[in-house]
This record gives sequence, structure tokens and C-alpha cells, in this order.
Amino acid sequence: MTPIPPIYIVSGGRGASGEQLLRTALAQFNDSDVPFEIIGNVTTEAQVQAAVEQAERTGGSILHTLVDANLRQKLIVLARERHVTAIDAIGALMLHLTKLLGKEPLGRPGLYRQIRETYFKRIEAIEFTVDHDDGRKPHELDRAEIVLVGVSRVGKTPLSIYLGTLGWKVANVPLVVGIDPPEELFAIDPRRVVGLTIDPNNLQAFRYQRQDRLRLDRTSTYASLDSLIEEIQYAKRICQRGGFPLVDTTERSIEENAEEVIAHVTRRLKQARPDNP
Repeated sequence: MTPIPPIYIVSGGRGASGEQLLRTALAQFNDSDVPFEIIGNVTTEAQVQAAVEQAERTGGSILHTLVDANLRQKLIVLARERHVTAIDAIGALMLHLTKLLGKEPLGRPGLYRQIRETYFKRIEAIEFTVDHDDGRKPHELDRAEIVLVGVSRVGKTPLSIYLGTLGWKVANVPLVVGIDPPEELFAIDPRRVVGLTIDPNNLQAFRYQRQDRLRLDRTSTYASLDSLIEEIQYAKRICQRGGFPLVDTTERSIEENAEEVIAHVTRRLKQARPDNP
């Protein structure tokens, strides 16, 4: 039986789109095995010429998904000159979208993959953040990109979730008077840890709201101003011990707090780690 000549998938990126298209088409032909090879990251005319010459030598054909219009046209012309069958998998669609939208395409390979990777990174970050909320899984604190610490109702959870939607893997640890923080908190990179603080009167208002929502007695020490001052001072001492910067969340938006947290972490990561100069 005469060997089936190969199909070369020529792409400016990894060639995943072309491969998927070829496999989808091949699925319609039972027990048919067609050899194919991906020629990826094609960004120059020399690479285009090499791909066409390789197809000519082997009697193969080309399936291309080049988004760069100049490279795509170069391949079409060279393939025609050398009598190589070249199937343009994206050109007609790009032309139609150009007319439909009234603007030129960017012509940059791999954009869809980048968008998908960014999307899935955010989903992964959100899942991690939810899974490491309120001190859960302290043994995995070293996997977090940002760790927030602070007293109850200072805003750790909503800020963590917001940072998660931006693609950061966040854990948060509650600081409670009389309960030692997990030892892992002081073992991880301190540059990734940020403490949250708040004016005690604002904190009292938040705790009153929670008590009212849960129909709890307001006479408990949970919202006592003296107790809140003690808690906040305790949290500050913990942050001082660990060398963690403080972000004051008093009457600030979650976006403002997130911006300051990110600024602290990114700036400190550019510096030498305190315990590892």
C-alpha cells in the first residue's frame, strides 16, 4: 500500500487550532491514519519557505492557520509555485470578519490561547482563595501568592476574593487574641504577607451589623470597644513580629485596598528576602 503523504500544520503559535481542525475532519473517515507534523512558531518568510520546501520534498500538503496576513500570502504564493496543496484554515474567516467589523485584525498568533490561559488562571486563583479562606489549610500557606492577616470583620475575605478575581492565589488568616497564629505564617516568605487594620469605631459598627444579622446579644465583648482596641493592637504586634506591612481599610473601597496590597507585595518581592539576604 502506498504510504499516505504527510500533512504539515503551519502555525504562528503552537498549532493547536490546526491540529484540532485536522483531527475533527479525520474523525469523519473511519480507520484512516494520516501522518501530520506541526511546524509551529512560524514568524518569518524564511520559515514559511522552509515549510513549503519540506512539503514539496515529501509530497505532502499544508494546512495553515497563520494570522499574519503577509506570511499567509507568502505561503499561498510559494505553495502555488511549487505545486504544493495548501489549505488556508483561517484566511477566509479573517477576511469576512474584517469586512463585518470594519477593522483590521491584530495579526498576533496565540491570542486566543493567552485569553484562555488567563481565564483559567483566574478560575484556579478563585478556587484556591475560597479553599484557603479564614485560616483553612495553614499547611498550604506557602502556595499562596498573597496572605492577608487581620482581626475578624476587617475585610479579609471580600478582599481575598477580589484579589482572586484578578488572578492572585490568596489565603487569609484570622488573628485572635489568646490564640497563636499558625507557625506556618512565620515560615513562609514574609514579603507575601500583608496585615489589615481598621479604626476600632468602624470595626465596632461592622461587628454590630453582624450581631444584628445573627440576632446576637450586643452586650457580649465581641463588639466591645475596649476589646476591639486590644484585638487591633494584638494584630499590629503580630505583624510587627513577622515584618508584615499594614494596610488600613478604614472607609476605603475594596479596589483601593487591593491596589495597595498588590503594591506592597510586588515592591517587596523585588527586594531581597529578609531572612535570606
